[in-house]
Amino acid sequence: MTKRIANIEVYGAAVMCASCVNAPSSKDTYEWLQAAIDRKYEGQPYTIEYIDIDTDNLVGRKAQVAEQIRNDEYFYPLVMIDEVMIGEGYIQLKPILFELEKIGYVAKG
Repeated sequence: MTKRIANIEVYGAAVMCASCVNAPSSKDTYEWLQAAIDRKYEGQPYTIEYIDIDTDNLVGRKAQVAEQIRNDEYFYPLVMIDEVMIGEGYIQLKPILFELEKIGYVAKG
């Protein structure tokens, strides 16, 4: 079992990132990531949240990250695990799984 429950955040927007041509949308990335983690780490709890960078009700760190994305400091979608940026733009699964296993997640099968 895991040492702690990972908190995963996927930042994105409805409009595709200009630099991410042919990449999945932010929302598609969120859904794909959730399904992949569910399959790989079945029965191991985690939280995952989709954060729309264009919403007005973000506060604190989430508002700050969204502002950085809007200011082109980062590409979206942007994936964070426990407030550490793991990937941006075209998201790859391997670094995300590596980070989860670093904190104690064990692959099934």
